[in-house]
Amino acid sequence: MDTADRAHAPVVVAIDGPSGSGKSTVSRAVAARLGLSFLDTGAMYRAMTWWMLSNDVDVDDPDAVAIACGKPVIVSGTDAAGPTITVDGQDVSGPIRGPEVTARVSAVSAVPAVRARLVELQRGCAEVAERGIVAEGRDMGTVVFPTATVKIFLTASETARAQRRAAELRAKGVDEATITAMAADLARRDAADSSRATAPLAQAADAVLVDTSELTLEQVIDRIAALVEDRAGRLSAV
Repeated sequence: MDTADRAHAPVVVAIDGPSGSGKSTVSRAVAARLGLSFLDTGAMYRAMTWWMLSNDVDVDDPDAVAIACGKPVIVSGTDAAGPTITVDGQDVSGPIRGPEVTARVSAVSAVPAVRARLVELQRGCAEVAERGIVAEGRDMGTVVFPTATVKIFLTASETARAQRRAAELRAKGVDEATITAMAADLARRDAADSSRATAPLAQAADAVLVDTSELTLEQVIDRIAALVEDRAGRLSAV
């Protein structure tokens, strides 16, 4: 796609980063501020994992996962004010955040057939977003949307990410033992996601690095929204 074509295409904001960096919160807020759709691709992988576990598929068997991944009907709602995720018509927004899914999602996400199917769904969501979309995940800028209007790699120190995740879980009433276990799981998931053979977590060469360790949520939102407005404005002026 050349510059002239991109000037008339819907805005695509690709936000990648490790677990606990604030991707979902920041992405939703940026989408709401700019009037764009919002896509939580991590929820799609969690939904696939939840379906596998619910249907007794051995998630440690890549071949079994690959064979089964075409069966569930996964639909991701893209309204930033209230994003939804359903599997075969069932709302799974709660169950997919549980510790069992969290512990197994990296294994399911590493299967190439799973990624191929969900990337197709993700691109489909962007195609029907009239004004554009903010998509967050781990390979948005490197694989799913390589020509995104703006690419952001959102990160934070491991300590900051663990503290944020713990606060988030406490607010949901999760017990301290589970919080400790899930916080300890951050490093393992980072390592698994960064070292997988297919679409590993990585910063795109043309992505803007935003370290949120010492920034408030509003500061992060302001910075990314300004980047999007500047880039989209320059393209529309072509």
